[in-house]
Amino acid sequence: MNKQKTVLQAIFYIILTALAIVFIAPIIIVAFNSFKNKLYIMSSPFELPNSNTFEGSNYLRGIVSSGFFGKDITSMLTGFSDAWENSVNALSPIGAFGRSLFITVFSVLLILLCASMCAWYINRSDSKFCRLFYNILVFSMVVPFQMVMYTMTSTVTNLSLNNPVGIIFVYLGFGAGLSVFMYSGFIKSVPFEIEEAAMIDGCNPIQTFFKIVFPILKPITVTVAILETMWIWNDYLLPYLVLGSRFKTIPVAVQLTMQGAYGSVDWGAFMAMLVLAIIPIIIFYLFGQKYIIDGVIAGAVKG
Repeated sequence: MNKQKTVLQAIFYIILTALAIVFIAPIIIVAFNSFKNKLYIMSSPFELPNSNTFEGSNYLRGIVSSGFFGKDITSMLTGFSDAWENSVNALSPIGAFGRSLFITVFSVLLILLCASMCAWYINRSDSKFCRLFYNILVFSMVVPFQMVMYTMTSTVTNLSLNNPVGIIFVYLGFGAGLSVFMYSGFIKSVPFEIEEAAMIDGCNPIQTFFKIVFPILKPITVTVAILETMWIWNDYLLPYLVLGSRFKTIPVAVQLTMQGAYGSVDWGAFMAMLVLAIIPIIIFYLFGQKYIIDGVIAGAVKG
């Protein structure tokens, strides 16, 4: 019996290892192709770079042609008369990397703050409006983005949100559904007696949330932050529709800049930019991956 169990476990691990190799292989292929001449990338994409195929200028050429890190960061420190318009224009010279970092960080922070407070209020206020609002948020998770992207683009333009600052609020709208849903599942496991004790001690609702409830939400907060960060950092369609080519994020910059005349593609620089784009999100995921399972399990267990 034990021998049969050992054999089944061995087969199981072999299958998992094979699946892991299948998923990791494209990233590895992109990584070593980023050091090869573009001619050899097309003719021998699965061969490792050697003295004949090595091309060391792919990263430099890709960074320069895509504006990955920007051209003049110091210009954003000059004075402006119109705060909103010029603060938006100040984000122009920081490059695709800085722009993506700005949008991702502040979008995730806004989503975490608003979604956690919304989920807490919905679960602690047993009203028909809250239940209806929660169902609307859950329903928004299953609505395909393609159904709303044209009306969304028109609305965003009319509200002057088609800039790196305005798109943060657009991401809040699209990311609220999943975030509130995950927070709600976790908050149900938080004993209400803890909040009652805080109110007896003199805490108002805001103090109760930030001093008592929000620290308890750390596991699910990290989980939501990781999922939302991976989505926003890698998102191509929404920034392309809202920001266009004026404020290019990393996915948009890589796609638009790497294409030359008559459909030609600088594959070496293209691969190099893909590697630079995925390194930050891989590092972030590796440091926080354990919290994903912990947050999901903790939210599923009634406390």
